[in-house]
This record gives sequence, C-alpha cells and structure tokens, in this order.
Amino acid sequence: MGKKRKLAQGSARPAKISKRGPLTGSAKKLTAAGAKSQQQKKQGGAPPQQQQHHQHVEPTIPFSPEDKILLVGDGDLSFAASLVEHHYCADVTATVFEKNLEELVEKYPQASDNVAKIESEEDCRVLFGIDATKMAPFTNKPGRGKGAGSENVNAQGVMDRIIFNFPHVGGKSTDVNRQVRYNQELLVSFFARAIPSLAPGGSIVVTLFEGEPYTLWNIRDLARHSGLQVERSFRFQAIAYPGYHHARTLGVVRNRSGEVGGGWKGEDRSARSYIFVKKDSESQPPGPRNGTKRSRKDDSSSDEE
Repeated sequence: MGKKRKLAQGSARPAKISKRGPLTGSAKKLTAAGAKSQQQKKQGGAPPQQQQHHQHVEPTIPFSPEDKILLVGDGDLSFAASLVEHHYCADVTATVFEKNLEELVEKYPQASDNVAKIESEEDCRVLFGIDATKMAPFTNKPGRGKGAGSENVNAQGVMDRIIFNFPHVGGKSTDVNRQVRYNQELLVSFFARAIPSLAPGGSIVVTLFEGEPYTLWNIRDLARHSGLQVERSFRFQAIAYPGYHHARTLGVVRNRSGEVGGGWKGEDRSARSYIFVKKDSESQPPGPRNGTKRSRKDDSSSDEE
C-alpha cells in the first residue's frame, strides 16, 4: 500500500526508452533536415536541393559561333561585344537606332569601347541609324533602297539568327494601354522586316522581361499573325554574357551631378527569350548546349521554368 502511494506521488513517470538507441550528431542533422523538407512541402516550397538545382540551371545559348547573327536595337552594344569576345562569334552585324557614334556615346558612354571590340573581328560590324520597323532586308541580292519595299523578290535571307533583346518604344506615353499598343506595333513591324532576312532554317529570338506589362503584349499571338510560330522559350540569364549590361531605351541614368549610376539593373530582373521560326518550318539547332529540341506544335512549352 505504501509502495503504491509512493509511486503515485512521484514527480515524473519513467522515460520510455527507444529500441533504436540515442541519436548521434549526424543523425540529428539528418532528422532536422528531413523535418525542414517536410515543412517546406506542406508550405508549397521546394527542398533545398531542388532550389539549388533551379538556381544553377545551365544557360541556354540560342546561337553557335558559326552562325551569321543580326542584332537589332543593341543599345550600348555590350551584348554584341560579349558575343564576339566571349562566345567567339565571327559574323555579327550589330545595329543601333542612333544615327552615329557620337549620338550613341551621348546616351551610352561605354559604347565606344564596345564598338572597338566588335570591329576588331574581321567579319563583325556596327550599323548606325537602323530602325527595327523599317530596316531593309539582309539578303544575297540586296535591293537598291534602304526602307520598306526595297527588297528583291528573288532574294534569299542570309541571317541564321536575328536577335532583338528587350524591345521597347521608350517613354512615349505614361498610359499603360497606349504603351502596350505602341510596343505591339513595334513588334509586328519588326517581324515583318526581319522575316525576309532569315536564311533557310533561321530563327528570330526576342527577349522580354517577365510579368506585366510585358505579358500584356501577347508576343506569341503577334508572331502567329505575322507568319511565325514559337519553337520554344527559355529563361534568359545575363550571367551567360560576360560584360553585358542592360541598356535602357532612354540612355544611362544620371544623378543630379550628371554622374552615371543609380536606377534599376535590367540584368537582375527575370526575363524570357522566345525563339520564332517561319510557320511549317524548323530552325537548325544552334549548338549542343540547347538540349533536345521540342516539337514545334508545342509552342507553349519551355525548356526551363
């Protein structure tokens, strides 16, 4: 009787001993990691290993060094310079809207160095005063004029890749709907002028920032109505182009003292590139780093999220 009362009055029940024995330090870490992974799954997040893999996806490069490449509206020409210097592209034609080097350097002070890098390669060049909506076609039988309607009907395009990164009309209007319409008109006119320059098996690559208002442009539909189809899309990674800096349409940002600096950096924003080909045709794969080419029927698919 006394013995039973003594147990009942005890401060605690004896601990239940695990048959597996005590956890070692490494086992505790694994258990904690597993619990964290389960918690992330409940919250809709990915385990750390998957997040790390997502952050280190190998960039997709939509061209090869042997391609004949046309760059449209290349801003400060840092993208073209990177193609020549770091990707060893030997036939690059980079175009800018500004009428001459002086005007270009006024907007982008670093442009003169990039011009020198590009033109150091024998078959690479910079063309000034090229309007993406009015440019003459690049063909094996060029027309006499420089504007719309100057193309030779029997001519064949010579460009394997035509790349237009971050097209934008600039600050024509602060109204979102008008901005969307202006940029849609820009893209439609660009597609019309670019298609005659495509070589057999060639492709057009357009890169846009993700999210609104860029998604409102409906670039896939614009391309379809222009006689193109989306072959694939992929996440644009600026880190794949050493020396490249996103150039804003209005030029560099300056502070009150006139010094260059400040403002947001486009290369830090999420962006997506779209590869377009003529309807009922396929582009020639630019290189082994692009992986398996998807069916052209699946124009809503992408190789990366």
